[in-house]
Amino acid sequence: MTIVATAAAESRYQELLDRFSAVFARIAEGSREREQRRILPFEQVQWLKEAGFTTLRVPESHGGSPISHEHLFRLLIELAAADSNVAHLLRSHFSFVETISLQPAEFQDRWFPKVLEGQIFGNAATERGGNALGTTNTKLVKKAGGWVLHGEKYYTTGSIFADWIVVMATTEGIEGRQYAIVDRNAEGVEILDDWDGFGQPLTGTGTAIFSEVLVAPENIIQRKVASTLEPAFFQLCLLSVLVGIGKAARNEAASIVATRTRTFNTGSGSLFKDDPQIQELVGRLAANVFAAESIVTMAARELDAAVDQQLGLDPEAAYLRAELAVQQAHVATPKLILDATSELFDVTGASAVSTSKSLDRFWRNARTVATHNPVAFKARSVGDYFINGTVPTGLNSIGEAKAGK
Repeated sequence: MTIVATAAAESRYQELLDRFSAVFARIAEGSREREQRRILPFEQVQWLKEAGFTTLRVPESHGGSPISHEHLFRLLIELAAADSNVAHLLRSHFSFVETISLQPAEFQDRWFPKVLEGQIFGNAATERGGNALGTTNTKLVKKAGGWVLHGEKYYTTGSIFADWIVVMATTEGIEGRQYAIVDRNAEGVEILDDWDGFGQPLTGTGTAIFSEVLVAPENIIQRKVASTLEPAFFQLCLLSVLVGIGKAARNEAASIVATRTRTFNTGSGSLFKDDPQIQELVGRLAANVFAAESIVTMAARELDAAVDQQLGLDPEAAYLRAELAVQQAHVATPKLILDATSELFDVTGASAVSTSKSLDRFWRNARTVATHNPVAFKARSVGDYFINGTVPTGLNSIGEAKAGK
């Protein structure tokens, strides 16, 4: 029965891949030039919206045809192999679709139709500094005309492409943090393309400024940080992007070797494609990518298991199953991909460093994605669980440390 179920699931995934492979290939065509010229992929995002890619996790109860976590993350890997920027910028969108599912029916009835229409969601959670850990300097203020949002965010991945922005804020007199959902084109909203990272340059990960932006009360929800799969889902999006970068680097390595005619007198004298040592290098690079993809796929299956009603896990057990799997994947995956994107340069000669080829983009993009959530903290968390049984804490806040800590 397990074998039959697995075969059916794989057949379903192949159908999905066939459905989107043409648009992925189309996105891949200009990815290097877009990075070289800093052309934001507005057009490519539109192609995905038109293809229905952004609707893939809408529940059937609200008109969707939902796919599993595993299938979504495998598709994100393939999209990232085509253009890691495009896959990365959709992280906030897919994460908020998951958040909608956790809200009351009235909220779902209002927002799922917008997702089905092709509208997408961006993120504005993190600030550059000055906010204490667990708080935010962006505020919601009650005024005579309703709620008003004001503040400034950075690392607002995807927001410049979005229809709606999910803004993390705090409200005087209300414990914790809130999500304020604001129209991207509302008065007082300004999005800047000022991301200065050396990798993932086209994700719109820059500044968002909110100046007295009106927010409807029904568009404010309380931020939940316990016993949900949101942190695990959010991080697995990044790991999928990493694996996609690795697959693109693997393909590039194979293509370089297959077509190279120059060689060195210190080698075998054969074409690179026939040289056993070069073949071994490409094989090791490919094996690293395969291992990383296998790890991420397994972690995605654990998310599916966590929400499988037949298993009947309570919220705490479901959280632990998902979070622990993703944290372990987070420890193992970055090094595999960073090694692969570095080893790309070992399969060729000095010509590989030509800026016209932009082969460094694979390592730069992978290094940038891998910095989002320090591996050392995840490794410590995993070790603490297996030694002491301490339930891992998902990432939900970035801010200034307390004095003396």
